[in-house]
Amino acid sequence: MKFEKKTQQGFTLIELMIVIAIVGILAAIALPAYQDYITRSKLSEATAALAEAKTTVAEYYAANGRLSATASTYGINTAVRNSEVLSNLHVYSDGDEVSIYALVYASTWNGTGTASFALSGDTNADGTITWACVPGGTTNSTADDEVPPKYLPANCRG
Repeated sequence: MKFEKKTQQGFTLIELMIVIAIVGILAAIALPAYQDYITRSKLSEATAALAEAKTTVAEYYAANGRLSATASTYGINTAVRNSEVLSNLHVYSDGDEVSIYALVYASTWNGTGTASFALSGDTNADGTITWACVPGGTTNSTADDEVPPKYLPANCRG
């Protein structure tokens, strides 16, 4: 009589527990990164509003050869309606440079109040404007705080 050795089929309980532990560790690492990604994607609404305002200011400057001190002169609607992220926009100009601030609700990343980041433009002799993203507000901004750098668009993080 011949006895055949039966091979093991399936996984042992220990092997399954190790796999579950590894998946749990990976999830614990990935979840905060995913939450940051979601917050950055929500802030893209503010980035789009800044880009629209930037284009409007650049067109005004190209047509008139000067900057205006008020947002209404550019035709920028600073009052945002029905947004869970963007509170409003502010435009400041001193004649040679212009800043467009996006005020966002800090509740987007579990903060309180409002926070801001901006596009700042300097006029050039050739009639163009050079733009730079400014992380956070200044004394001209009515924001309570700055947007945390990890939530800013890539070109604002430095």
